[in-house]
Amino acid sequence: MKVGVLSLQGTFIEHVNAIRKLGVDALEVRKPENLHGISGVIIPGGESTVITRLMHYYRLVEPLKRLAENSVPFLGTCAGMICLSKDVGSPVELETLELLDIRVNRNAFGRQVASFETELNIPVLGEKPFPGLFIRGPVVEHTGDGVEVIARIDDGRIVAVQQGNILATAFHPELMEDLRLHQYFLQLVLKTVPEARLL
Repeated sequence: MKVGVLSLQGTFIEHVNAIRKLGVDALEVRKPENLHGISGVIIPGGESTVITRLMHYYRLVEPLKRLAENSVPFLGTCAGMICLSKDVGSPVELETLELLDIRVNRNAFGRQVASFETELNIPVLGEKPFPGLFIRGPVVEHTGDGVEVIARIDDGRIVAVQQGNILATAFHPELMEDLRLHQYFLQLVLKTVPEARLL
């Protein structure tokens, strides 16, 4: 099994480390040729405007979309959620991958000084609360057909969703020691790509 981590900007090395801790090969993706043989894709937290522009600059958009069309699972965290969404909810020039049928409110929690951590109830990860770290994170304002809400914060706002093989969070699991969300993603990869195997 090989998981590709989009490594143009943001917290990509933290995702790489998390995947490797779980015994899986993680590759840094910067060019289309890096996607060869990939069984899953992670888009990290960072600056969504920068990441989307670099995806276009390095001609990664169409190859990434083709992987999604071939049922390769995707995980997007924070900015990665924005990069996957069909609607960014504002008139900014942001050409996303449009793989996830959601509308997001970018920077819904304010500036970086307003960052916070809270315990989240995420049933697919078990009964133990998951530590959600929010840094200028988005919020999902609308979900389309086939999108499952898998986590909300206390006020009811949606912060994690899954649509088929695409998983996205408004928080940063890659910055926490709890690896359950990455493990859940890898289980999705194994289920979707039967030939994928743990190292």
